Amino acid sequence: MPPVLFTLMLLGTLCGLGQAMSREEKHKLRNQVVEMFDHAYQNYMDHAYPADELMPLTCRGRVRGLEPSRGDVDDALGKFSLTLIDTLDTLVLLNKTTEFEAAVRRVLSDVRLDNDIVVSVFETNIRVLGGLLGGHSMAVMLKEGGENMLWYQDELLHMAKDIGLRLLPAFNTSSGLPYPRVNLKYGVRGPETRTGTETDTCTACAGTIILEFAALSRFTGDPVFEAHARRALDFLWEKRQRNSNLVGTTINIHSGEWVRRDSGVGAGIDSYYEYLLKAYILLGDDLFLQRFNIHYASIMKYISQPPLLLDVHIHKPLLPARTWMDSLLAFFPGLQVLKGDIRPAIETHEMLYQVTKKHNFLPEAFTTDFRVHWAQHPLRPEFAESTYFLYKATGDPYYLEAGRTILDNLNRFARVPCGFAAMKDVRTGSHEDRMDSFFLAEMFKYLYLLFAEVEELPFDVEDYVFTTEAHLLPLSLSTAPHSSLLSSNRTSEEELDDSNFDWTCPNTRLLFPDPAFPRNLREPIRSAVDKSCPRPAPYREPGMGRPPLRAQDFMANNPEHLELLRRMGVSLIHLKDGRVQLVQHATQAVSAVAAEDGVRFMQEMMELSSQQQKEQLPPRAIQIVSHPFFGRVVLTAGPAQFGTDLSKSSTGVRGFVAVAEPYSGCSEITNAEYVQGHIAMLQRGQCMFAEKARHIQKAGAIGGIVIDDNEGSSSDTAPLFQMAGDGRNTDDVTLPLLFLFHKEGNILLEALKEYREVEVLLSDKARDRGVDVQEAEEDCTTKATTPVPPEPPAQSQMTTVELEESASEEVTPLQEEVSPANENASAAEEVGSPKEEVSPAKAAPDLAPSKEERDSETREEPEGDTDSSSQSVDELLADWREDLEAFQQMEKDEL
Repeated sequence: MPPVLFTLMLLGTLCGLGQAMSREEKHKLRNQVVEMFDHAYQNYMDHAYPADELMPLTCRGRVRGLEPSRGDVDDALGKFSLTLIDTLDTLVLLNKTTEFEAAVRRVLSDVRLDNDIVVSVFETNIRVLGGLLGGHSMAVMLKEGGENMLWYQDELLHMAKDIGLRLLPAFNTSSGLPYPRVNLKYGVRGPETRTGTETDTCTACAGTIILEFAALSRFTGDPVFEAHARRALDFLWEKRQRNSNLVGTTINIHSGEWVRRDSGVGAGIDSYYEYLLKAYILLGDDLFLQRFNIHYASIMKYISQPPLLLDVHIHKPLLPARTWMDSLLAFFPGLQVLKGDIRPAIETHEMLYQVTKKHNFLPEAFTTDFRVHWAQHPLRPEFAESTYFLYKATGDPYYLEAGRTILDNLNRFARVPCGFAAMKDVRTGSHEDRMDSFFLAEMFKYLYLLFAEVEELPFDVEDYVFTTEAHLLPLSLSTAPHSSLLSSNRTSEEELDDSNFDWTCPNTRLLFPDPAFPRNLREPIRSAVDKSCPRPAPYREPGMGRPPLRAQDFMANNPEHLELLRRMGVSLIHLKDGRVQLVQHATQAVSAVAAEDGVRFMQEMMELSSQQQKEQLPPRAIQIVSHPFFGRVVLTAGPAQFGTDLSKSSTGVRGFVAVAEPYSGCSEITNAEYVQGHIAMLQRGQCMFAEKARHIQKAGAIGGIVIDDNEGSSSDTAPLFQMAGDGRNTDDVTLPLLFLFHKEGNILLEALKEYREVEVLLSDKARDRGVDVQEAEEDCTTKATTPVPPEPPAQSQMTTVELEESASEEVTPLQEEVSPANENASAAEEVGSPKEEVSPAKAAPDLAPSKEERDSETREEPEGDTDSSSQSVDELLADWREDLEAFQQMEKDEL
C-alpha cells in the first residue's frame, strides 16, 4: 500500500459519536495551549538562551559543566541551544511564523555544532538532527507559500548534514550498531574524544535512527546516512530471539549479545518499534512493515495483558520480568492507532488516564496495582500523544476531556513563574529545576492538534509523519531519489508474506458497531484502578540478637557509646559527605566475647536499617505561597521522625519564614520576638535535630526548616534525608520540622532576601495553586519497593556499615545495600534513598563491585516468582540493581 494513502486513511478515520464539547470550548482550550507555550518558550528565551535548557525554579539556563552533573541525562546537552532547535517546527504549527523566522536566524547566527563535548547519539539524532530537519521542512513549506522565509536557502539543511556527519563516526563498529556517545569535535577514536570505550547500548538508542538519517539522505542526495541506519536496524532484527520474536533492552554493540534480556514496549525499546512502522510510512519499504507486524504479534501474545503492558524475558516470554511499568510505554496506544488495532489502544490508554487522575501525572514508574514506583515526572508528552491519536481515530470527545485534564494539571501543579518545572515527586507535588526540550517540542504540538480545527492549522499534518520527538518529516520523501542499494538485506526467510499485512488500517465498521463501544471498553478498567489501594506490608520483628549496646540506641556523639564500640572492635569514621562509617575488626576487640558482641551489633544495625526502610516516611513539600510565587514553587523536603505528622493534616502549616538566631538553633533563640508565630529557618549541624526543634518551639515558632550546611547538596542528586530524634522521648515536640538540602534552601533564602516577607506552606504534598485547599484524599501512592534483608554475619574479621550523620546528630539509616563479602569482610551496608542505589563503603572499597561493574553485569534470569522472604540476598540485590539499571536506561532513552 502506498505510504501516503496509508496515513490518509489512518488519520482520516472518524467515528460519528457526536461532539459533546462545543466548538467555542475547543477554541478556548486551543488558546490556552498557545498561552502555555508562550509562557514556557518566552521564559526560555528571556532567561536561558543560548543555553540548552531552562532551569525554571532558578530562572537561568542549564549549561553543561557549570551545573552539578546529573549523569546520563546531561548527555543530551551539547551547548547547541537544544531547546530552540527542538522547538522550531512547533512555532510553525502554532501559527507563530514571525517567531519561527526569528528563531531560524538565531540558530544560523549563534549555534555551533563543533563543540568539544561528548553527547548522546540517540538524543542528538532525535532532538538536534530531527529539529533541524523539521525546521527545514517548515521553512521550505513557508517559502513555497510565497509570503514567508523567501530568503531561505536550505541553511538548516546544511546544518543538519553537518551534525549528521559528526554522528557518523559512532557507527564505525563491526556490527553497525552505533556507540551510545560521540564527541562532536573528535568523534569516537583517540584519547581526546573521551568516549568510544562503551560496549553496550539500548535497543531504542540503536534502532531510532532511520527516520532522521533517511530523511537527511533523501533531502541531500547523500545515501551514506540512510545506509548506516538501515544496517543498524538489520542487525537488531537478526539478533531478535527467534522463538519469541522479541528483542532485549540492552545489547553489546560489538558481539550482538543481549546484555539485558527483559523485553517490553517502554524504556530502552519503545521507539525501535515505533520507527519500524513509521519507516514503512515514510519510505514505503514493505520490509519494515513486515518486521513490525511480526514483532507486534509477539508483543500482543506475551507482553500485552490488557490493559497492562508487562516486561517479559525474551527466552522465557511467559515469565514476567517485573511487576511495574514505566511511563514511556504511554506512547504505545498511539502506535496501536497507527497500526489500526484500536481496542487494546483504548484499554491501555484508559488505564493510563486513571493512573494520571489518581496521581495528577503519570509517575515515572508505577506498579500493577497502580501505586507509585518511581515518583518523578519530567513533563513527558507520551500520554498526550496517545490521547491525540485516539481522538483522531475515534472522534470520541472523551479524549478532549482527557486533554483538558492534562492542561489543568500542568497549570495547577507544574507551572512556575519562569516556565514549567518537572515534578520531583508526584506524591508531594515538589518540583525539580528542569524543563526538558521535549516539553516544547512534543507536548504543545499534540495538545494544539487535539483542540485545533483543521482550518486553524497552517498546513495539512496528514502530509507529514511525526518522529519520536514529534518533528515533522514530509511524506513526499518516499518518492525522493535514493540509491537502489539501500534496500534492507532480505534473507530467504523474509520473503514478504501477505498474512503479515492484515489490520494495517483501522476498520470502523468492525471496531465501532455502536457509539458506546469505546465507553464499554473503558468502564471496567476505570473500576479496576479506582478499587486498587493495597494495604502496606505487615510489620516484621527485628532479629533476636541483643548485644550490650543496642543498635537502635546508638548515638554517634555519645562518648560512652563510642567507648563500647571500641571495646567491641568497632571503629567510627566520619566521611566528608556527612555519613558515618562503622568498621568492625574482630581482632581489635578486647576479648572474644566482645568481638562476638560486635558482630551481633553490626547485624542488628543492618536489621534496624531494613526495618526503618519499611517504615520510612515519604518526602514532604515546602510550597512558597506568597507573591510572586503563589504556590507555584514547591521544594522537596525531608521529614522528621518526631513532631507534627503533616500526613494527618488536611491543611498543613502555613506561615511566614524567619531566620533564627543563632542560626544553628543549638541554644536559646535570641530573636524570639521575631521568630514567634513564624516558621523558623535553621542550619544543620552542631546539635541534635530534636534540640533545635525544642529551642524554636520555646521561642514560639509554629514550624521549622533545617537547611543543610553541606554546600552544593541537592535533592536532585542526594538521597532523601530523614531527621531522627535524640534517643529520648520526643512527644514534647509538637511543631513540624522539615529538612532542605543546600540548593533548595538557597532558593528559599534568596526569596527571603529579595522579597523580605516570604510565606510558605509545610505539608505532605503540594496543594492546588490559587484555590482553597481541598480535603486530602486517601494516600494510595506508597512507593513499591523490595526491601533487602540483611545478610547473616559470618565469623569474619571485618564488617563495614555506612550510616547517615548530621554533625553530632543521631544516626538514622534509611536504606541499606548488603554486598557480597570477600574473605576479609562479611557484609557491607550503606544508608541512602529508597530511590537510589548507593556506593560501597569507602573505607572498604573491595567489599562490592563498582557501579560501572554492576551496570555491565549480565544477571541470571529468575525461574519464577518467589516470596521475597525466601529469596537469597544475591537474588534480591540482583532484582534491586535491575530496577535501578532500568531507571538509568530510561534516562538514556528519553530524558
